[in-house]
Amino acid sequence: MNKRTWIPLLAVLALSVAARGASAATLDDVKKKGFLQCGTNVGLLGFAQPDNAGNWKGFDIEHCRAIAAAIFGDPNAIKFTPLTAPQRFTALQSGDIDLLIRNTTATMSRETTLGLEFAPVNYYDGQGFMVKKALKVASVKDLKGATICVQAGTTTELNLADYFKLNGMTYTPAVFQTAADTTAAYDAGRCDSFTTDASALYASRLTLKTPDDNIVLPEIISKEPFAASVRQGDDKWFNLVKWVENALVIAEELGVTSANVDQMKTSPNPDIRRLLGVDDSFGQSIGLGNDWAYNAIKKVGNYAEIFDRNLGPNSQLKIDRGINKLWNKGGILYPLPIR
Repeated sequence: MNKRTWIPLLAVLALSVAARGASAATLDDVKKKGFLQCGTNVGLLGFAQPDNAGNWKGFDIEHCRAIAAAIFGDPNAIKFTPLTAPQRFTALQSGDIDLLIRNTTATMSRETTLGLEFAPVNYYDGQGFMVKKALKVASVKDLKGATICVQAGTTTELNLADYFKLNGMTYTPAVFQTAADTTAAYDAGRCDSFTTDASALYASRLTLKTPDDNIVLPEIISKEPFAASVRQGDDKWFNLVKWVENALVIAEELGVTSANVDQMKTSPNPDIRRLLGVDDSFGQSIGLGNDWAYNAIKKVGNYAEIFDRNLGPNSQLKIDRGINKLWNKGGILYPLPIR
């Protein structure tokens, strides 16, 4: 390796060290500026979307608000940065956002090569396919030789290529930068099928010109565990995000809701008392007051409340919780204990 090679390499290493040093006090920075900067989707019904007044709503949005509530006691002490799939990781790496909660799949390469760290999974999804009923396609296996719309910079692209290669099928990818562009291209007939996370397909279907003319095929070809992510090298900040996410699921498991949380503070159940900060001092261990989980639940709700409002029976999407149910109700959501 010659001298000219060493100089840019050292510069990269120096920037990496500086970035890690800068990220080591995210919680202090958040407290100092008085709000949380949360990276999210540019617009995905059910997960993150601004209403006509510019107010952000959705499953991911409420998880961001729960973290803001845990820190400040105020779910509105937050600013949102809408990000496309190619933009999201750069924004987090550069420090433009404090954390990313954007229907993003936790993968090994994203942790080992991008310097990210993922909190517990908050939504288990999988990749599906949508087609027009007129094609009379019953299975993904019927899409041999098809043109398929897919969004750039996502795990969806790789899954698509892997699946068709594995099954000895040819296809033509039609790649677009944003979810909106991908959906619009499919709606305009520029491709035979549209592939993305199943939850996003149901959301996108509602935006089509004639939703009922389209169906989501039954196959799921991948695992897409969505999780909040932060920069590596900041354990204190990671612990905070991780345990707020856990607290929302623990609250559902214990029957603690935004409506009864005040009453629950008098419960004799030691798990509830620890969760709500009545006993012990777990909040201090993550740099917050002992009412951190109480504030998140009171101001935003437990996991079930968030799911039902945005994705489930009280939403437009009406997605069944499926494997996103609690472990003791037929699902795989299994929170870590506060102990």
